[in-house]
Amino acid sequence: MIKIILNLALLLAISSCSILNFWADEEENLEEPRPLVDIQPSVELDRSWSRNFNSDNELGNYRPGFSGETILITSEDGVLFKVDANRGSILQKDKLNHRVSVSNAVGFGKIVFADSKGSVHAYSLEDSSFLWSSNVGSEILALPAIDAKAVIVHTSGGELVALNPNSGEKIWTYRSQLPSLTVRGNSIPVVADNLVYATFDNGRIGVFDIGSGFSIWDGPISYKEGTSELENLIDADSSPVIEGGLVFATNFQGNLTAFDPSQRRAVWSSDASSFHSPLIIKGVIIVLNNDGSIISFSGQTLSESWTSEEYLRRGLSNATEHDGNVVFGDIEGYLHVINPLTGRTIGRKKTSSNPIRYVSSRGNKLFVLDSELRMIALD
Repeated sequence: MIKIILNLALLLAISSCSILNFWADEEENLEEPRPLVDIQPSVELDRSWSRNFNSDNELGNYRPGFSGETILITSEDGVLFKVDANRGSILQKDKLNHRVSVSNAVGFGKIVFADSKGSVHAYSLEDSSFLWSSNVGSEILALPAIDAKAVIVHTSGGELVALNPNSGEKIWTYRSQLPSLTVRGNSIPVVADNLVYATFDNGRIGVFDIGSGFSIWDGPISYKEGTSELENLIDADSSPVIEGGLVFATNFQGNLTAFDPSQRRAVWSSDASSFHSPLIIKGVIIVLNNDGSIISFSGQTLSESWTSEEYLRRGLSNATEHDGNVVFGDIEGYLHVINPLTGRTIGRKKTSSNPIRYVSSRGNKLFVLDSELRMIALD
């Protein structure tokens, strides 16, 4: 199987009927990130602290875990840091003796991460003591999902593996059908009401019983429509979102699709191309496309709301909610705040000289991770 990393600047733009556009095409360099437009901010972002954990985070597969006021993050060379979320000071540092490729999921008293050899490792959240290791046979590029009944791992081989949370033994496995060409990356499974929701490289979503692995239902997020392998890349590398009795999922060169679990089928879809999960905020569904365009829909009617091309080719990170607004980063290290009802930018801050790979919100702070695993905390 061939793995590739796509250049986001070459992805196809998604057209829309109402566009926030301030540029003339003839004056714009279409190979460069769209220049930022000056704004009148109504939201201020103040840097609180920053700390560098020195790892290659180009794929964005390192993320912070939280336990109360403590941040947990594991570096590439296997050092677990416990950091004071308010001050940024290191509370504890433990060497785990593993090369880390994906880090780190936190929950149910455990810290779980994966190494470059396809092994999953669990440590105690309380005292960082070793609990268990389990090899799943393939490279892991997505964070595990932790539940009281199982630790769920999605491998690059298209396999979903459920591990006993106490021993690491395999409980069940499910193998999806992989296409011959995929984008490098996998989605993080979601566990809700004893069900595991997962999206796959073949552009489908599946739902499984967490105890047995029994397939409850599955369906396509989109269908192949191209004539070449590149045109038929429809990887779903983002986690599904469960909201209002529906399950929303996105995929690359495909759709934003809503599934009704009671009917076990798709009930609505719209063109989209994203590696990020949709964000649902204030009754609006927002999708950050791979080309930097942003589309939104009414959560009640599923009709199109507003769209924006303000951030074309800016390599956008995931979006998160903070204080009722939408926050995301870009390839030039800027953090942007937009109003979810209008799509207008209401805040901006240069936070790093590197691309922003992940943004999370906790309490009154935003936590940003860049491509070199520098963490920046903002008020």
